[in-house]
Amino acid sequence: MALDTLVSEGIDRVRVLDLARKLECARSSFYWYFKNRAELLEDLLGHWQQRNTDLLIAAADCEATTINFAVGQLIADWAAPGQFDIPLDLAVRDWARRSGMVRRAVDQSDARRIEAFAAMFRRYDYSVSEAEVRAQILYFHQFGYDALDRRESWDERLRRSRDYLYCLTGRQASDAEVQALSDQVRANLAQHETGRSRRRPGQD
Repeated sequence: MALDTLVSEGIDRVRVLDLARKLECARSSFYWYFKNRAELLEDLLGHWQQRNTDLLIAAADCEATTINFAVGQLIADWAAPGQFDIPLDLAVRDWARRSGMVRRAVDQSDARRIEAFAAMFRRYDYSVSEAEVRAQILYFHQFGYDALDRRESWDERLRRSRDYLYCLTGRQASDAEVQALSDQVRANLAQHETGRSRRRPGQD
């Protein structure tokens, strides 16, 4: 409930009394789980780090035979529904505008993500400076999609995947690399839809 409220209404509405009303329970019940609101907010921030930052770092660290396979896997894990939680990431960034502590956490998280991307490029013999620049381009490119809420179908996006990979890595993508990206995205989409279909009505 606290996560849903953070994403849909913002951090100012993540308050003990408001949450108790939504859950139709006594306010005192909250304190069985958290000492205070500050501990709840710390838990929300930790969940965001684990769900999003750790996912991207792990995806960037996956072994692959070429940089295009590696970037394709990263994009598939980041952009496909059910993987990286885009609304949560945007909600935390909005929260960071009001909290210095959260701003520092976001800055540190961004630095960790970009460094993981740079390390990925360095593994495929990019220079330190080029790896850093390409890591930032990849990171900001995908965040552009997220922040602008692009209403572009995956079919449309995947049709341009060969050119995307070339622009992001500077290396021509083979048919196998393009197909691997498409297969992974579609597998993630199918997994997400299967999970949704198994939920009872009202669980979304």
